[in-house]
Amino acid sequence: MYILLAVIAGIIAYSLFNFFYQKRIIKNLTEDEFRQGYRKAQLIDVREPNEFDQGHILGARNIPLSQLKMRMKEIRTDQPVYLYCQSGLRSGRAGQTLYRKGYRNLHHLQGGFKKWTGKTKAK
Repeated sequence: MYILLAVIAGIIAYSLFNFFYQKRIIKNLTEDEFRQGYRKAQLIDVREPNEFDQGHILGARNIPLSQLKMRMKEIRTDQPVYLYCQSGLRSGRAGQTLYRKGYRNLHHLQGGFKKWTGKTKAK
């Protein structure tokens, strides 16, 4: 019983640490704030290709979270990076990965693509 409680406490502690760490390194933007800056930045959709093909923000590049470490050279460090995914979880993890590799000007769309009401494109 104590082991189970310790595991649950560990999971909660890890989740809280991740939450506050992400808030410190990635700027969480509302849709209006995101719209103001994404055209002057690198707009990256970290969803998988099939999700991207079903619809994405106009002008976005698809670099799935599963391929991010291999394709990091495609993202410049000297320009802002605007990330989004379906709900905001994967873009937060992508931001953590980029931060560890030296990227500092990181932003992500609060609520993800499912909350986006602007222009989109589908294949």
